[in-house]
Amino acid sequence: MAEDFTKGSIPRQLLWFAFPILLTNLLQTSMLLINSLWVGNLLGSTEFAAVTVGTTVMAVVLAFIFGLNNATLTIFGQLHALNNLDNIKSYLSAFVLVLLTLSLAIGLAGYLLIRPLLTLLNTPAAVMDPASIYLRINFLGILFLVGYNFIGTALRAFGDSRTPLYFVLLATVLTVVLGPLFIAGLNLGIAGAAYAFVMAQALALIYGMVFLSVKFKHHTFRIKVPKWVEIKTILELGVPSAMQMIVISAGITVILSLVNTLGADAVAGFGAAQRLDSIILLPGIALSTAVNVMAAQNIGVQKWQRVSKITQTGIMFSTLIMLLVATVIFVSAETLVRFFIQDEGSVAFGTTYLKTIAFFYPFIGLNFIFNGVVRGSGAMTQVLVLNIISLWLLRVPLAYTATAWFGDIGVSLGIGVSFVLSCIFSGLYYHFGRWRTKEIFHQA
Repeated sequence: MAEDFTKGSIPRQLLWFAFPILLTNLLQTSMLLINSLWVGNLLGSTEFAAVTVGTTVMAVVLAFIFGLNNATLTIFGQLHALNNLDNIKSYLSAFVLVLLTLSLAIGLAGYLLIRPLLTLLNTPAAVMDPASIYLRINFLGILFLVGYNFIGTALRAFGDSRTPLYFVLLATVLTVVLGPLFIAGLNLGIAGAAYAFVMAQALALIYGMVFLSVKFKHHTFRIKVPKWVEIKTILELGVPSAMQMIVISAGITVILSLVNTLGADAVAGFGAAQRLDSIILLPGIALSTAVNVMAAQNIGVQKWQRVSKITQTGIMFSTLIMLLVATVIFVSAETLVRFFIQDEGSVAFGTTYLKTIAFFYPFIGLNFIFNGVVRGSGAMTQVLVLNIISLWLLRVPLAYTATAWFGDIGVSLGIGVSFVLSCIFSGLYYHFGRWRTKEIFHQA
């Protein structure tokens, strides 16, 4: 159910709102993994490698989509608090047309340019054809992925984080069921894996649209030509927000290139640690999304004291959770790494990395909170700049420098110190920046 975050208990609201987001993110993370597992077990190493390459490419597309979703959270969060139904309908229509256009453009570009892109990624010749098949089908179905993610994100902006969980749960279950059916049962091979993934997204989108038509059957809605000011607002928030995710993905890739110079053991150990990292950081990301929505609603009605309390509560929960996570990771690092790899050299690198970086997790959690609140105001370009500073001026140079000074452990030390400095920068901007003066709804 939708919730008004401009009143009521902030701690209760934050926890109950963030928890379904955390579960949703876990399911999103597992979906591509499940698809890869079916391919690896039913087809073989070449096809598994093709899906691995495809997953890397789709992860960038997903990062772009999730970035756009931050704009959705902020715009509809503020509009919901203002309770202006006409503007909500108008912006819904504008978003539908903008996302439809972007989806078609991304899908067409991906379909036509996939082989040059795979060549640019140095894809092995044996993997080129199956990877092309897998990705072309995924790009043709990109509209379904964008569509059901948008519906879920819009519902979160109105305070409902439980219903989007059901959408993603349905897509995940369908991926589990349809994967082996299409791959082996219908003998479609790697194309079947792609069809299963796309169909799961399509059915989740249909479910979302049916839910909306039933839930809001008393509200009329029709697509209309958007005003330029609406398109401008969506792009002003959406493009920098999407670029944030691209900047983060690119920064991780550059760090990986550093690790590649340390040898095969380091690469495997770092890969295992990164898979764990993607799960470890999900609570912080969920809290960031929650404070984004809660702050946006209160900023919309100028309840600045409540925005401050949301920030304070987010800081408290984030610190407690990330300290708990850090403790678990420090104690269980080797056991967790061995879930992915067994080679002793790789396990040693991955274990050392996790035990070192664990001390710095609370700082990246605080960074998520500060940036989430600032995004709630619509200051997306400022958060983009903060992310560029964090990744390109701090994390990458510090990781390279620390590795040159301290060897293998320098990777985790450099990244960890960058977490601390990034937290300081985002905290300073939160306290002294001009994000509170941001107005996202321009006059036509």
